[in-house]
Amino acid sequence: MTNITEQSSNHQNLDQTSVADLLVGMNEEDKSVPLAVAAALPMVQALIEALVARMQQGGRLFYIGAGTSGRLGVVDASECPPTFGVPHGLVIGIIAGGDSAIRKAVEFAEDDEAQAWEDILAYQPTTLDTVIGIAASGRTPYVIGGLKAANAAGLLTGCVVCNPGSAVANQAQYPIEVVVGPEFLTGSTRLKSGTAQKLVLNMITTVAMIRLGRVKGNKMVDMQLSNLKLIDRGTKMVQEGTGLDYDSAKQLLERFGSVRAAVEAHQSGALA
Repeated sequence: MTNITEQSSNHQNLDQTSVADLLVGMNEEDKSVPLAVAAALPMVQALIEALVARMQQGGRLFYIGAGTSGRLGVVDASECPPTFGVPHGLVIGIIAGGDSAIRKAVEFAEDDEAQAWEDILAYQPTTLDTVIGIAASGRTPYVIGGLKAANAAGLLTGCVVCNPGSAVANQAQYPIEVVVGPEFLTGSTRLKSGTAQKLVLNMITTVAMIRLGRVKGNKMVDMQLSNLKLIDRGTKMVQEGTGLDYDSAKQLLERFGSVRAAVEAHQSGALA
């Protein structure tokens, strides 16, 4: 395996560099990330198409990872219910060390190769489920072990890594390798690698939810109305879909609880 994520930064003497030059350097490095993601799009597509086929039959998506990678998976999973109105158990983020590791690092949690599958077993996995391992280095034992066990149990497996030819990728049926090069701060994979992982996870869940019918046109018609901003956004979406004035659209939205239900009720004439 070529361990690019640990290679020395292209930028020297950071501690003697001005704030302005540090920012320019980081920004220049960050510009390379979308290009690296673009090069990996065929791999992303293959994983999403396999994932959607399982989810259409009732399968779930599990993310597993440690440290920054695990946190990114938890964040992406937690955004799916409010954005797309899906149950909390449809996309599940699992981080090495448990939920406390979201805020505070748990020492050596990532080194236990057996623990990820133990964590997944708590959710009673089936062969319709998918496990995606997230590991910038591609060598995290927690992720390697989880994917290995998921394969043995007949689940679909994928990964998002930032080194080519990694042990994690070797365990994934659908590996995604986004090679962003050395970090601005040597070895700090929360930077470019983390940004690349976040972009890919955005793609995975957003495109999957679109294919699962959770988006109409370009609108989040099933989003949860959990604050005033979202109620206002939903009201305007109902206006657009029905031609009603703002107050009438808001009343309809509040009555039916979602943009989709409100618009469909109006269109069907089921408002008596």
